[in-house]
Amino acid sequence: MEFVSQYGLFLAQSVTVVIAILIVVGGVIALGQRQRTERDGHIEVRHLNERYRRMGEALHEAVADKHAVKAEHKAEKKAEKARDKAAKKAAKQGKEGDNKDDKPRLYCLHFHGDLKASATEHLREEISTVLSQVRDNDAVLLRLESPGGMVHGYGLAASQLERIRAAGVELTVAVDKVAASGGYMMACVASRIIAAPFAVIGSIGVLAQLPNFHRLLKKHDVDFELLTAGEFKRTLTLFGENTDKGREKFQEELEITHQLFKDFIRQQRPSLDVDKVATGEVWYGRNALEEGLIDALQTSDDFVQEHLKDWDVYEVRYVQRKHWQEKLGVAAEGAVERSLLRWLQRSSGPHY
Repeated sequence: MEFVSQYGLFLAQSVTVVIAILIVVGGVIALGQRQRTERDGHIEVRHLNERYRRMGEALHEAVADKHAVKAEHKAEKKAEKARDKAAKKAAKQGKEGDNKDDKPRLYCLHFHGDLKASATEHLREEISTVLSQVRDNDAVLLRLESPGGMVHGYGLAASQLERIRAAGVELTVAVDKVAASGGYMMACVASRIIAAPFAVIGSIGVLAQLPNFHRLLKKHDVDFELLTAGEFKRTLTLFGENTDKGREKFQEELEITHQLFKDFIRQQRPSLDVDKVATGEVWYGRNALEEGLIDALQTSDDFVQEHLKDWDVYEVRYVQRKHWQEKLGVAAEGAVERSLLRWLQRSSGPHY
């Protein structure tokens, strides 16, 4: 009987543990499904013409004579009624009225680059949305800020911008602060590049850095083993003893990546002397214009203001809801990333 009671107790404990595990696993799965559902983003659109009109009116009402403002409002309402009446009359007669849809549209997108070019996920959604609505004579402005990062990440981001050019849409890239390395790789896809006078442009090069702790481990009698299949599966390592042959191969890979980078820029900007500027140097806006890296000195704000009179200007953003856990993680990741960038984007792989 004692054996039976002990067995029953063991069985009850086992069942309890299994149930607890199932509850935890079920909760994790449910949380994951809920997060996947809530992670579905949406497109937000702002009509910048209307936004700046309201802002201008607010300022005008604050500084102008109140009686004059009141008279202006009356005149505006009267003019609006006249326009509506004329539009209805034209519609009855089968004529085309003054339709704002006749105006060309400028779609404004934003890209704030990090080490992994994470904003590419949003950029691809924004571009897909714009291309589904774009018409002849419409254009796209990309406000680009990026110091560069991982090769494959920025390669994909540049490919997303090529979709705009492939659709026959004029693409302008505006750089207010920095478009360096992978950031410039994206910018050079544009039909036209504009930049602020002190924006940082260029850094057409490739780098890779990693520390090596082999001597430290050896000093403390710590063995490290790395097993690979393939002569160059791993050329340089963090903990193993690096060889001259491995270094030569790694440098060769960097040179190949750099050549691909230069060939891409040469293809996008044939008039640019790529060999002259592909030294890893950076230029400020004015000097970048002299070198042919950009096409004009102008801020993104100036460009938008120029188009407000005769164009309908829309700001398009893909927005994704984040949980507080994700926000905390993003903040921590951003802090770490900024530290890494201060150390020239330390990584074991090549970077633009």
